[in-house]
Amino acid sequence: MKPDWTLESLQQFHKNSIVDHLGIELTELGTDFLVARMPVDHRTQQPFGILHGGASVVLAETLGSVASVMQLADPNRQRAVGLEINANHIRSVKEGWVYGRATPIHVGQSTHVWDIRITDEAGKLVCVCRLTVAVINAR
Repeated sequence: MKPDWTLESLQQFHKNSIVDHLGIELTELGTDFLVARMPVDHRTQQPFGILHGGASVVLAETLGSVASVMQLADPNRQRAVGLEINANHIRSVKEGWVYGRATPIHVGQSTHVWDIRITDEAGKLVCVCRLTVAVINAR
C-alpha cells in the first residue's frame, strides 16, 4: 500500500543521514515535482568558498531518489536506487541557499529518469542534473 507522503514524513526519513548533515530541507511536493533547498555554508562549500559540485549532486540525487520512492507501488517491497547521475555545473554560488526541483522525464516499472534543476536565490541556474533510478525488489 502506498503511504501518504508529507514533507514532514519525508524529512524525518532522512534524519541522521547526509541529507540531514548538509542541511537539505524538502520544501514543496506536487503530483509531478519535488523541491528542496540546501544552504551554501561551511558544510557545502569547497576550499575556495563556493558551492561544492558534489554537494549539488547530493541535492539532485536526494530529490530524484525521494521522488522515485514516492512513485513506488509498494515501498515495503520495492526500493529506488540511483543508477546513474549526470551534472553540469553552470554557475558558482558563495552564500545563501540553492533550490533544487525534480521533475520526471520517465517513470516506468523498472527505471525512473529525473530532470533536476538547481538555482540560486535569484532564480539563476546553478546546475542541471539527470538522474536514472533503478526500481528493485527489497531484500
